[in-house]
Amino acid sequence: MIIDRRKVLAGAGALAIHPRVARAQTHVIKVGVPMPLSGPAALYGQPALKGAEMFAAEVNASGGVLGRRIDILARDSKASADEAVRVARELILKENVHFLVGTMTSAEGPAVSTIAKEEKVILIAPIPKTDQLTAPRNLHPYVFRTGANTTIEGRSSAEIMAKWTNVRKVATIVHDYAYGQDVAKAFVEHLKRLRPDIEVVDQQWPKLGEADYTPFINAQLARKPDAVFSGMWGGYFVTWVKQARPLGYFETLENRIINPAEVGSIEVTRTMGADYPFGIWSNTYDIAHYDGQSEAHKKYIERVSAFTKQDPPSTWPITTYVAMQFLTEAIKKANSTDSDKVSKALLGLTIEAPFGRQTLREKDHQADRGQFYGRMVKDARGGPNAVMSEVRYVDPKPFMD
Repeated sequence: MIIDRRKVLAGAGALAIHPRVARAQTHVIKVGVPMPLSGPAALYGQPALKGAEMFAAEVNASGGVLGRRIDILARDSKASADEAVRVARELILKENVHFLVGTMTSAEGPAVSTIAKEEKVILIAPIPKTDQLTAPRNLHPYVFRTGANTTIEGRSSAEIMAKWTNVRKVATIVHDYAYGQDVAKAFVEHLKRLRPDIEVVDQQWPKLGEADYTPFINAQLARKPDAVFSGMWGGYFVTWVKQARPLGYFETLENRIINPAEVGSIEVTRTMGADYPFGIWSNTYDIAHYDGQSEAHKKYIERVSAFTKQDPPSTWPITTYVAMQFLTEAIKKANSTDSDKVSKALLGLTIEAPFGRQTLREKDHQADRGQFYGRMVKDARGGPNAVMSEVRYVDPKPFMD
């Protein structure tokens, strides 16, 4: 039997097509979404995924991007850096996704950013906030963030607490990982600049995933702070509140607590109902109704309400929806799905997001994304859930450098 060596080599080559070539040959644009879809973080992760799915459905219904359909391929990252890396590699190497949009925690984001750099696949991070993600030493052409970061969130919170004139002693409680460390640092440093008379009397650092917050709560109460900055989030916030309430934590502090981390979102207020600690201050990426709301945002709220079958709708879909807006506008600008071309198109790109104009800064790949802040109170209409009052959109631009 005579073997044609050229045919053997050609066949072997076909089996070894580089993932970047395989991606270019598809007739769809594949977007991988690693996101926590189980465990406490799923309280945010599941509705966040809906935003990407909704955006893809809308774009596909109008003809796609560059005449190509968008496919969303979701994977459960389980809020674990290791699992996020594993599923990101799977999405890139096995599913041949063109881009990644996702991850949630500040442990996942930087870990997947490393993979994006290695594989030269763009990662748009709509949620992870740690400053480390786009810090100069970690910045590369394939990572972008369309959500707020820890500097923005910590400083925005400090701006609010600084106006509490009866506060002199402050404490913090955050999880001991990148998000908690960075946001607490940004908060404390900015608060001290604004109010040099304030003393930070206590800082508690439970690990992420802590099941028993009681020792941390008791230790904090013993230091008798006037107010607290908390970075609890998602299902972890729910657990913390349930353990803090019997210890008289909120009554002792007279609810002088600012807890960003989106615990003002409807996902949390619906979950907690009457158990929510009314009177604290928080934030959210989105809100169904507020003074000065634009017509574009009202229409978005109508669409997301219909898509998620919730009224009022989830607040987290806006995160991945906006990330997908940036991605598709860059693809159109580049007239390509090549990561290098799309990366350049993302630099300094401005879009009209549902809540207003938003720009990705060229120098640090960070969007000028602020959030809605307000005091969480009982619904005046008689419902069981907390609602946000004194709502304000905090412009992040003064806090970004």
